[in-house]
Amino acid sequence: MKVSVIGMGAVGTELVSYLVNMSEVSEIVGVDKSREKAEAEIWDFTHTTAFVYAKNPLLAVGDYADTGNSDIVVITAGAQIQAGQARDALVQVNSRVIREIIASVEAYSPQAIVVIVTNPVDILAHVALANSSYPRTRVISAGTLVDSARFMRILSDHVQIDPKNIFGYVLGDHSSTAFIPWSICNVCGLDIDTYCRLNGIAPIDKAAVHRRVLDTGLDIFKRKGNTNHAIAASAFRIIRAIATNEHSVLPVGVQLQNQYGVDGLVMSVPCVIGRDGVQKILNYQFTPDEQRDFLRSEAHLRQLIALTGIDDERTR
Repeated sequence: MKVSVIGMGAVGTELVSYLVNMSEVSEIVGVDKSREKAEAEIWDFTHTTAFVYAKNPLLAVGDYADTGNSDIVVITAGAQIQAGQARDALVQVNSRVIREIIASVEAYSPQAIVVIVTNPVDILAHVALANSSYPRTRVISAGTLVDSARFMRILSDHVQIDPKNIFGYVLGDHSSTAFIPWSICNVCGLDIDTYCRLNGIAPIDKAAVHRRVLDTGLDIFKRKGNTNHAIAASAFRIIRAIATNEHSVLPVGVQLQNQYGVDGLVMSVPCVIGRDGVQKILNYQFTPDEQRDFLRSEAHLRQLIALTGIDDERTR
């Protein structure tokens, strides 16, 4: 499997560190506007191959032509938020960046699955679909996967068990309107309130958990200038599900077609991910309040789309 990473900044570089240890990956190509830095990163990775007991993939830095016939293309390139900014502030500049990138990616890898990591991630997946002929099942926004990972970790700290024993999602979009559907969250098969009550644990302050989930990425950014570890791990989680045809359920961004009352918009919902990308969108029964939260997220995304200047029948 050939994987190309467009944007070799903090996230793209860390993603490569995961990929070099993945046996299914036979070739990795990095593309970046700063070719010298990207080359240095790839050279550095080649010096790890004596210690890697995977397939030792072919590592290269190049231009879009070198990404040709990629199975998966991950886009992390674009402007990064600055101190005091929200992710949404990047919508205009990064929508222009994605328009240019997706044209080059499709020209050389028309059969690829494209994973969008650049913010605002769901909007930019929408832009990529509007400016390409990729089917909606093969343009995946990393969406609220990282938010969901943060949520499970925060909840695990409260109940003092491994986050892998917690089932729950953050859905909607990767922004301030993301929401937690508590009705489909459980700990070891029990809803969170019942689990806490039966096991002598203080009740969850759900509003406080929601705030912490939304704020934690920005808090990390304020302290270190970026957020890269969890985001790269999230992108790798999607790639692994594709490469091994896992049929895993992940909360990622996909263009909806009348699911959850929304049509023609990329939103983050639980999806079955496998060899062909999004293989199925799962349906859940939200509570009335959760459905209102989902539609609030939709309204927010549509406001941002208006800033991109898109007017394409495929996104209606």
